[in-house]
Amino acid sequence: MSMAVVGLLAGMALGFAGYFGGFGAFLLVAALGAIGFVAGRIFDGDLELGDFFRPRDDRRR
Repeated sequence: MSMAVVGLLAGMALGFAGYFGGFGAFLLVAALGAIGFVAGRIFDGDLELGDFFRPRDDRRR
């Protein structure tokens, strides 16, 4: 099992702690699952944190 899947499951498990809150809990599960997935991809080395902050055109001024 890759770290991305582990991160996804961990985020969803944390989200299920707030499950009994209705639609808000659904959004919480989705958000924490996405955060866990991204964190897992970063730990796997498939994604770098700088990818989120770098401009897309890659031009240096």
